[in-house]
Amino acid sequence: MMMSNGYGKIDTKGWKKVNIEYLEEYLTVEVPPECEILQMQDIPPLKEVKKEIENAFDHPIQSKTIEEIISSHEKPANEITVAIAVSDNTRPVPYHCEKDENILSPILSRLEKKGIRKENIKIIIGCGTHAPTTLEWKKKSFGEKVSQSYQLIDHDCYSKDLILVGDVMGVPVSINKDFMQADIHIVTGLVEAHFMAGASGGRKAVCPGMVNIEATRVFHGPQFMADKHADNLIFENNPCHEFALEVARRVRVDYTVNVLINGDHRICGVYTGDLEQSHQSAVEQLEQLSIVRIQREYDIVLTHAGKGAVNHYQAIKGAWGALPALKKDGHIILLAHNQDQEPIGSQYYKDLMKKFMEVGLGHFYPLISSKDWNFTYDQWEVQKWEQFFVRIGGFDHLIYCTVNILPEILDRLPGLSGYKLIENSSKDITAMVQNAIYYCYSQKKYPSMAFIKEGPYVVLKK
Repeated sequence: MMMSNGYGKIDTKGWKKVNIEYLEEYLTVEVPPECEILQMQDIPPLKEVKKEIENAFDHPIQSKTIEEIISSHEKPANEITVAIAVSDNTRPVPYHCEKDENILSPILSRLEKKGIRKENIKIIIGCGTHAPTTLEWKKKSFGEKVSQSYQLIDHDCYSKDLILVGDVMGVPVSINKDFMQADIHIVTGLVEAHFMAGASGGRKAVCPGMVNIEATRVFHGPQFMADKHADNLIFENNPCHEFALEVARRVRVDYTVNVLINGDHRICGVYTGDLEQSHQSAVEQLEQLSIVRIQREYDIVLTHAGKGAVNHYQAIKGAWGALPALKKDGHIILLAHNQDQEPIGSQYYKDLMKKFMEVGLGHFYPLISSKDWNFTYDQWEVQKWEQFFVRIGGFDHLIYCTVNILPEILDRLPGLSGYKLIENSSKDITAMVQNAIYYCYSQKKYPSMAFIKEGPYVVLKK
């Protein structure tokens, strides 16, 4: 069938349908029959989830169990205080205590069975420099009972009462007071590829999750961000990883829970115990799970930014992950839900994006590296966007598809707005993505195409 969508006539005979993750559902679009599906290995979820999670807690890696840690403490259990570091709304960690597949209820139940009082347990949300989480999100993520029965505290990197743990690389590092003052420290997280620190989870629960803004200025500084080793699944000589690990070593972490999820967001691995060893074990499985070997590059790469793309700030992870698959002068089509209350990001991020567009591609890094520049919150993400656009050859090579940022605002952000491909008044995200495919397909005769099924959770290697 010949289709005409303002991009010339396209023969869509034989085109096939693919489903793209979008929040809790999927969008269905048609792609050329030759479109290759790049996807993670089909790793099944844990068979008996609750049983296998409990088994992981009973057999931690190079560590005492939670029960043994409590028993060996000098204080009686009813006087012991516990802090549990958890992730914020940018990580789809299974915490909800009213669901079978969660990693928080085993911690809470074991603490309380050993005599720890609920009022002595604080759950610290490692926001880093992100905005505080909402009460609605807390209820949705942890469950009604947890949000009502426990102290849930958002970390504030600007707080004046953070506790100093010493200098790292010449920078004074301070940690969340509520975490540091607890008798027992537990950290949790999702281990997934991270385009700065190699992988999330483990030490990142501490840094940048619970550090001061001064430490963040190093971890997210222009020199670290420009380092070629600060990338997905790279740890050796990665300055972000090394800095975060050194900070975490300054904090006594008594117990760690790292979780892996597969392409369907089901738990496929739980690693508990020692901060470094449990994280290393999780990373080893992550590499088997997420690395996809590619033999070629493509003219069109269709991808999405995952559940964590609550705003434009977070969406870069999906775009960045597609880079290894893109041909010179090719196009990336990025789908992002951006359903946060601030669908772009903080005011700092908005102002920096405006500055980036004013100075032009290739001039932002020199600007923020100059001696006259004052380090600004969120500049690291704009720097990464600049690196991305330099590598793909300019703004017109990314089509950004969302209906949760106003058309007139998306027009002012780098990339080609998906609204250009539909009626601006339309909220039809499926039509936007479909027309983006038609548009890119019309730019070259018989273009090659790939679809990254799991978006930012895939790590492409040549």
